Amino acid sequence: MTTLDRPLRSAPARRPARGLFSLGDVDEATVRHLVERSVALYRRPDLHDVPLAGRFVGILFTRTSTRTRTAFTVGTARLGGTPIAFGPQDLQTNTGESLEDTGRIFGAMLDALVARTAGPVHELRELSRAGCLPVLNAMAAEEHPTQGICDLATLLLHRGDLSGIRVLYVGEGNNTATALAQGLAHIPEVSITFYTPPGYGLPPGLASGGAITETHSAEELPAEVDVVYTTRWQTTGTSKAAASWRETFRPFYVDEAFLDRWPNALFMHDLPAHRGEEVAGAVLDGPRSIAWSQARMKLASAMATLEWAIPPHGAL
Repeated sequence: MTTLDRPLRSAPARRPARGLFSLGDVDEATVRHLVERSVALYRRPDLHDVPLAGRFVGILFTRTSTRTRTAFTVGTARLGGTPIAFGPQDLQTNTGESLEDTGRIFGAMLDALVARTAGPVHELRELSRAGCLPVLNAMAAEEHPTQGICDLATLLLHRGDLSGIRVLYVGEGNNTATALAQGLAHIPEVSITFYTPPGYGLPPGLASGGAITETHSAEELPAEVDVVYTTRWQTTGTSKAAASWRETFRPFYVDEAFLDRWPNALFMHDLPAHRGEEVAGAVLDGPRSIAWSQARMKLASAMATLEWAIPPHGAL
């Protein structure tokens, strides 16, 4: 059945939300599949049989994006599908239409929706349930799961194996940090330390000791790490309540002296970067930085996620 064959029901049968909302929702096998498939598509972008031919994918971004929006738009087209772009002022939700009614319309006309909003992830689940279509979280307030898939795929690309990897994350415990923690929690013998500013840490309960720990003190950082990861201080679509927040963040600047505490560690950044703020240009553009292959991985991981989320023709 194509999207044009699906009727608009006056009282639609609601199904469970489907798609990718959080890496905490999916099992280890799914995470491994998405990560390994991302690496395969990074190496060979044509390693597919255009599975989205005849499919229409909504690309809804109510917040700024360079990498993620481009990746899902180009990824949809490379897989044979047609992307339909929506900006922050394009939908009738701006004039009072309900989220449920919007989801019903999306489900009648689209095969999937990729969405970035500043709202909570439960709104994306509601769109999926109302429209009976897969929705991919391209960043919500709580988590950025497609970034997490990209990050794990980048690590696999450069290391060949994720088991036992030791990661140090430096900066705010934002939606990228949450996705990284949720994704790495599926990897055996992993160790990840979140070094966060006081008052800007991880969501409660995410760092529960063991493999995932959090500290606000430079004195408590691990002696050995394989990767140092940082992110911009001003997360897309958010603001800081305290006027002096930059002073709180200043000790978390990743410069050459900081990175040299771990001479063999690689450096990652989800971009965009502000050189001289959260990271020195010599680190971001230096020989140990894999931030640029990490950025290129966005396209491959978008393709892998689209391919996984949208069922074959006849399976709906």
